[in-house]
Amino acid sequence: MKLSFLKDVPLKVPYTEANAVGQIVSRLSLMIDEMSAGRPIVIVCVGTDRSTGDALGPLIGTSLSKYQSPHFSLYGTLEDPVHAMNLEETLHLINRTYHKPFVIGIDACLGQVSSIGSIQLGTGPVRPGAGVNKELPPVGDIHITGIVNVGGFMEYFVLQNTRLHLVMKMADIIASSVFSSIMNSIHVSARSREQAAALEHPHSN
Repeated sequence: MKLSFLKDVPLKVPYTEANAVGQIVSRLSLMIDEMSAGRPIVIVCVGTDRSTGDALGPLIGTSLSKYQSPHFSLYGTLEDPVHAMNLEETLHLINRTYHKPFVIGIDACLGQVSSIGSIQLGTGPVRPGAGVNKELPPVGDIHITGIVNVGGFMEYFVLQNTRLHLVMKMADIIASSVFSSIMNSIHVSARSREQAAALEHPHSN
C-alpha cells in the first residue's frame, strides 16, 4: 500500500544528518510517483549567484545540468539563472513549451537559527522573494527549500553574508537527491509497464 498521506506532510531534515539524502530520496520518489503521472518533469532552480545565500538554486541547477538527463528539463543555473527579473517570463515559457508540466520549485530561504542548514520538501509551490518582502509568482507543484540563514531582519545583508560552504554542501545533497528520485521513479514506471504487459500477454515468452 502506498503511504499517500505522507506526501502531504512536509519533510524537514538537517543537511548534516547521516541519512539526509536517503530521507529526501524516499519522500521525493513517492511524491513524483504519485503526483507526476506521466507529465513532463521540469525543475526550476530560483536564485542568483550575486548573493552567496541566494546562490543555492543556481548551484543545484548547475549540478543537475551535468547529468544531461533526457528525463527532466531544467531552468536556473549559474550561467543562466532564474531570478526576480526573469521569473515570470520563465514560467510563461515553461507553460507554453510543456503540456501540463510537473514542476519542482527549488529555492533558498531564511528561517530560525535552529533551522539553518535544514532542507525542506513539501507539496505546493515555493514562494520566491517572501524572505526579502518581494511579490513574485509561486513556483512548482512541489517545492524544495534550503534554509541558508536566519530571517527576520536585514534579509539582503544576511543572504549576502551566508557561508558558501553551507550553501555548497546543501546544494550537493539536494542535487543528488533530486536526480536519484527522478531515476527511481523512471525505473518504477518501467517495471509497472513491464508487469502490465506480462499480465496482458502471459504466454508471449
